[in-house]
Amino acid sequence: MNFVFTAVFLAAAAVFLVSDPEGFLPALLAGGQKAAALSMTLLASYCVWLGFFKVLEKSGLAEKLARLFRRPLKKLFRSDDEEALSLASQNIAANMLGLPGAPTPLGVRATQKFLAAKNTYAADMLFVLGATSMQLLPTTVIALRAAAGAASPADILLPTLLATLFSTLTGAALTALTQKR
Repeated sequence: MNFVFTAVFLAAAAVFLVSDPEGFLPALLAGGQKAAALSMTLLASYCVWLGFFKVLEKSGLAEKLARLFRRPLKKLFRSDDEEALSLASQNIAANMLGLPGAPTPLGVRATQKFLAAKNTYAADMLFVLGATSMQLLPTTVIALRAAAGAASPADILLPTLLATLFSTLTGAALTALTQKR
């Protein structure tokens, strides 16, 4: 993938140098400045939400939320492994809140537990739920829109919720239908 991005950049730079040689360096520097500003905005957003999730974990609220979802998740994942279900529940909750980076280690640990118990269905279902990721609060996209100067960066809440709800339900249904019992 790095090769593809490098090739695209070099091709665009060559075209730009031929078509507007005086504008190449100012455009390159302006693009770098915008990229740095966007990176700092995303870094701040990530820090806030990862800190928020850490507070949830330390206060015990993450585990209480996980317990709330445990019964439906037992049926969804077809598993009785309490630790794996707790990790999967926290992964799903972090995804729903749009917490960047937080769900990944939880999902990896839950998948390892499911696979150790020879429950490939649960591992597949968790992968699908993570990939479709129903978003109640798409924090990363809101941060990107705010950094780009959108007048109302949170206008995407309802469309995002509906689109991700549909994709999650479709993915879960297809996984349940295509897996062997």
